[in-house]
Amino acid sequence: MANDNFVQWMTATQQNTECLLEQLLPDSGRAPQQLHEAMRYSTLQGGKRVRPLLAFAAGELVGASAANVGRIACAVEMIHVYSLVHDDMPCMDDDVLRRGKPTCHVAYDDATALLVGDALQTLAFELLATPLPGIDAARQLTMVRTLATASGHAGMAGGQAIDLASVGLQLDQPALEFMHCMKTGALIRAAVLLGALCGRTLSDDENTRLDHFAKRIGLAFQVVDDVLDVEADTATLGKTAGKDQANDKPTYVSLMGLSEAKDFARTLYDDAMAALAPFGEQATRLKQLADYIIARSF
Repeated sequence: MANDNFVQWMTATQQNTECLLEQLLPDSGRAPQQLHEAMRYSTLQGGKRVRPLLAFAAGELVGASAANVGRIACAVEMIHVYSLVHDDMPCMDDDVLRRGKPTCHVAYDDATALLVGDALQTLAFELLATPLPGIDAARQLTMVRTLATASGHAGMAGGQAIDLASVGLQLDQPALEFMHCMKTGALIRAAVLLGALCGRTLSDDENTRLDHFAKRIGLAFQVVDDVLDVEADTATLGKTAGKDQANDKPTYVSLMGLSEAKDFARTLYDDAMAALAPFGEQATRLKQLADYIIARSF
């Protein structure tokens, strides 16, 4: 029954996020039409919306307004989609499939894909810079800084730079964790922290615990992704399977082996769950999402 309840919540939250994104993205009938059409093509009707789900779950923990969390959840998702559009381009990972359909530069062209990423990134910050009811300016500025740090040279963009520079290399575990804490983990961590910033003020201990959860589950998400790249097929993934191995990229599977990578994901999960324990039932959705992230492959 509890699992049924979670599935219902997850489905409703995904649908709500989709509706909000449809409203917040520019209409494809407005000029420049191709850019707006491509922004909607890349963002809508695809993906599991893991980052928005984490933001909403963190928002529930602090009693946040669903409307405010919805806005920041869409901002985080736009940053995520922009990164996917750019990562798939020929100058980066050069992929032709994303979320079960042709990548943006394939469906349109390289220049449009570049502009789509730029436009989604700036729209995300426009959303965060627009006043949020009941949230003071100082806290909203913290939100903007949190997302900027997670997205930039010290976060996602920096992690991607390390990833590109590491092709053909075998990184050791600390170096691999450093890269993925930036490339994948930073935005997942930001989603949790931003959701929490929409509600009651947390104590220092609560903030530390929530941040530790976000870091551990963000890294676990990447480890599971590495496992899926080996075990799942293209239809299941919605993107080209086996791409990391084909491109000779360092992964947790190439470093540890498949079984050990799965064990490491479970260790990260256990650590994340332990951090949430003092929150009790308030953290139920975050715990369920951690289960979901791990259960994607095993």
